[in-house]
Amino acid sequence: QASQEELKAAYRRLCMLYHPDKHRDPELKTQAERLFNLVHQAYEVLSDPQTRAIYDIYGRRGLEMEGWEVVERKRTPAEIREEFERLQREREERRLQQRTNPKGTISVGIDATDLFDRYDEEYEDVPGSSFPQIEINKMHISQSIEAPLTATDTAILSGNLSTQNGNGGGSINLALRRVTSAKGWGELEFGAGDLQGPLFGLKIFRNLTPRCFITTNCALQFSSRGIRPGLTTVLARNLDKNTMGYLQWRWGIQSAMNTSIVRDTKTSHFTVALQLGIPHSFMMVSYQHKFQDEDQTRVKGSLKAGFFGTIVEYGAERKISRHSVLGATVSVGVPQGVSLKIKLNRASQTYFFPVHLTDQLLPSAVFYATVGPLVIYFAMHRLIIKPYLRAQKERELEKQRESTASDILQKKQEAEAAVRLMQESVRRIIEAEEARMGLIVVNAWYGKFVNDNSRKNEKVKVIDVTVPLQCLVKDSKLILTEASKAGLPGFYDPCVGEEKSLKVLYQFRGVMHQVMSADNEALRIPKQ
Repeated sequence: QASQEELKAAYRRLCMLYHPDKHRDPELKTQAERLFNLVHQAYEVLSDPQTRAIYDIYGRRGLEMEGWEVVERKRTPAEIREEFERLQREREERRLQQRTNPKGTISVGIDATDLFDRYDEEYEDVPGSSFPQIEINKMHISQSIEAPLTATDTAILSGNLSTQNGNGGGSINLALRRVTSAKGWGELEFGAGDLQGPLFGLKIFRNLTPRCFITTNCALQFSSRGIRPGLTTVLARNLDKNTMGYLQWRWGIQSAMNTSIVRDTKTSHFTVALQLGIPHSFMMVSYQHKFQDEDQTRVKGSLKAGFFGTIVEYGAERKISRHSVLGATVSVGVPQGVSLKIKLNRASQTYFFPVHLTDQLLPSAVFYATVGPLVIYFAMHRLIIKPYLRAQKERELEKQRESTASDILQKKQEAEAAVRLMQESVRRIIEAEEARMGLIVVNAWYGKFVNDNSRKNEKVKVIDVTVPLQCLVKDSKLILTEASKAGLPGFYDPCVGEEKSLKVLYQFRGVMHQVMSADNEALRIPKQ
């Protein structure tokens, strides 16, 4: 985003700094020639609107790509960007052909009521009755894959298997989806199963206005009892930037009308819903708080009351690795009893374990369902998850260091050469700043700092950048933009892949100051 005037000013300043004629020492002269040529190459690229547009889009790789020689020189940067976007769309289409986007769910229902609902009189004469029986009473497995046919057409194949108390069944579905325009899409669905007959469905999505959309789903289910039609329509509207309102009408086997309001912000998620239907009518309120921490911790609670009874649920979920989220929810209801639901999301796969503890409202069951998962999680996190993630991060960093070792070594040599070439210029800048009681960089370090006691075993990895930072001072000001400081003249990356900061101790108007800045954070000193 720099203007041509800013580029010229930076080019002149670096040319004065690295000009070979300014250095008499043969070694310094050779280093100056190399850096001077790099600066000249950069200016040649950025001063030409066409090559600058290529560089802005592709980076240095774009300049080395074959094929640009056929691009007309009269093309404007905007036309080059359009050409790039067209090529990118074609590349996305090719990538789309290779993507199946698999999604799956495995649910295992566990009956653990024997832990709390035992009747000792019935068990007295039964061998082995001292041990409670825990059984798996139901299972459900579903999987789906997408097969993009064209940029607008997608085939979706899905199937599921279920079993409960020894009885089970399954079904398979094929859906063909076509995106008709930027405002909507349509989908045809065909299905068959061993418990139910063939299924034919049609789903339509349409944006009515920029803030309102409608979804309609109609289906015909064939069975031995005849044809069962069904229709579901959802009308949704943006009430404000973070709030959606929904109206749903469902006609068929379980007819119902439902209205809900969902508010989703950066720190919370709130839902209120009301349903009138056969056989279920209910009112539901739920709230979820999102903590702004590294593990994306969320705490949630809900209340649901209707003709079936009342259910209170509370729980939490937390990110345990880059692609995995673990959650646990306690459900307490009348007449449902107490249940513990454990869920693990791993990429696009979901593993769900509902554990039914008791049919009664027992305080002991609620206590163990709440405390048990917390104790197990914190023990696993400290003994297994944390050491594993730490070892994994070290392996990735080591791999990254090995792959960039030669490049970093070259950058280090260039930075050290640049610092030697800056010495004379820095001496003049300091003399000028001392004369006007201006900005003098006393000490500056760049890299990984360890200030937290929990990380005291980690090694500090910093480099001294006092000279290159003083060289950037102009008119008693130092201004750094929002970019990694590893790219500044005289800097290099001392700890690849790790969090870096810049620490500066400086003197201004005879008073000492200290400032700490994150790697990609903009910095301006002296502070206004």
